[in-house]
Amino acid sequence: MAERDQELRQLAEEEVQKHTETVEADPYRLNYHLMPPVGLLNDPNGFVQWGDTYHIFYQWMPFDTGHGAKFWGHYTTKDFVNYTHEKPALTPSDWFDKNGVYSGSAIVHEEKLYLFYTGNVKDENGNRETYQCLAVSEDGINFEKKGVVAELPAGYTPHFRDPKVWEHDDHFYMVIGAQSEEEQGKAVLFRSENLTEWDFLGPITGSKEGNMGEFGFMWECPDVFDLDGQEVLIVSPQGLEEDGMNYANVYQSGYFAGELDYQAPKLEHGAFTELDRGFEFYAPQTTVDEKGRRILIGWMGVPDQYEQAHPTVEKEWIHCLTIPRQLTWNGQKIIQQPLDEFKDMRGPVLLHSSITIENDQKAVRGIQGRSIELNIDFESIGEQFAIELFQYASLSYKDGVMTLSRPHLEDKEKTEFRRVALPDGLNNIRMFIDHSTLEIFVNDGEEVFTSRIYPQPEEEHILFTSLGASTFSIEQWKLSGFQYE
Repeated sequence: MAERDQELRQLAEEEVQKHTETVEADPYRLNYHLMPPVGLLNDPNGFVQWGDTYHIFYQWMPFDTGHGAKFWGHYTTKDFVNYTHEKPALTPSDWFDKNGVYSGSAIVHEEKLYLFYTGNVKDENGNRETYQCLAVSEDGINFEKKGVVAELPAGYTPHFRDPKVWEHDDHFYMVIGAQSEEEQGKAVLFRSENLTEWDFLGPITGSKEGNMGEFGFMWECPDVFDLDGQEVLIVSPQGLEEDGMNYANVYQSGYFAGELDYQAPKLEHGAFTELDRGFEFYAPQTTVDEKGRRILIGWMGVPDQYEQAHPTVEKEWIHCLTIPRQLTWNGQKIIQQPLDEFKDMRGPVLLHSSITIENDQKAVRGIQGRSIELNIDFESIGEQFAIELFQYASLSYKDGVMTLSRPHLEDKEKTEFRRVALPDGLNNIRMFIDHSTLEIFVNDGEEVFTSRIYPQPEEEHILFTSLGASTFSIEQWKLSGFQYE
C-alpha cells in the first residue's frame, strides 16, 4: 500500500500549505505547547526517549477539525524546548487501519523503535473492526508497517484499543483499553516473548471486576508503570456520572494505585483518583527517560465535549498537548510538576514580596502577559482569595475549595466551574499561561487544573482580589517559547 501512503501524505501536505497563513495568523496559537499544523490533534502517542531524543507522536486529522481517519503526527526534541516537526510517522493506508491509525505506544528494542497502535476499520454499514498493529523503524523517522499482531479476543466489542507496551521480567506486556460484550470498561493484558506474537491473558481490572462496581462503559488509553515503588494504572474511563466535585467533564482521566499480579493477571488497587481538575484534559501517556524521570503528556481536550465550540475551529485547527510533567509518588498520591527544562525558557524574574490585599481588588505592578509563568506563595489567606485572568477566567479559593471558572464555550451567557477540595489548605500556586491555555499546579503539584481559555487576544491584565486580608509573594517570568526547526 505504498502508493496509498504516498497519496495520503501528499494530500495532508497540501492541506497544511492551503491553510498555513490562516492557522498562523490565529492569535490563539500557542508559544510553548505542541499543536497540529492544521486540523485536529488529540491523544499523545508513542512517547519515548531513544538515545538522546524524545519522540512525541500524536493523533492527527489533517483534513478536518473533527475526528476521522487519523494519522500519527510526530515531533522530536532533545530538551523539551527545541523541537523538530517530523513528517507523519503513519497514515491510514492499509486494510487493517484504513479508517484510522488510532492511539498506541512505543518501545525501544534491539536498536529499533517499535510502534504499537490500533488499526480502526469500518465497513460500508459502519460496523467496526479493530486490530492491534506494529510498525518498526531503524532511524526513528521512517516506519515500516508489519501488520496485525493481536486480534480481538472473545467476549469483547470492537471498542478495543490504545495498546501500551512495556518490558517486565524478560517478557513484554501490552495493556489495552476495552469494552466487554456487557458494555463494561476494562483494562486487559497481553504477553509476548518477541513483540510480534501476543497471548491474551485477560482483564486486570475494570468495571464490575472484583469488588469494583459499575465504573464506565469503556476504558481508554491505559498505562501501567512503577512510580517510586508504587504500581500505577492510568486510564481514561468513559461513562462516569458527575459526583459532587468529581467527574465534571464528559469523560475523565485518572489512576488506580495498587499491585499487579502478572500471572493471575489481576491488579489489586484502591480508589480511582482524577489526575486533573480542569476543563480540558484526557488520554495522558507516560514514559521513563534515561534520568529515571516518569514524564506525562496529556491531550488538552475532551472527546464529545463541545469541541466544535472552540474558536480556533474557524482558523482551521483545534487542540494541543499539555506541557510535559514529571510524576512522583508522595506515599499517598501522584504529584505532577512541570519539567525543569521549562526554566530554560524564562526571561528575567519580576519579583514582588509580601503583598497584602485586604477587602480589595488590585493589579500587581508588571504582573501581566499571555506567555508567562507565575509562582505565588501564600503567607496567609483571608476569607476568600481570587485571581481574575484577562476578564475571562477566575481562580478562587474559599472554605478549603479551589474553583476555576470561565464562560461556557457553547453558551457564553453561562459560567461553568471546576472544583477540588484542598484538605490541607492553599499554600502555593504555579501557573503557566500561553495565549489560549492555562495550566495551574496547586500546592506544588498535589492538584492540577488544565484548560483552554479564549479571552480577547489583546487582553493581558491580571487582577487579585481578597475578602479579608491575604498576604503573598509573587514571581513572574515571561517565557520565550518553543523553537522549531
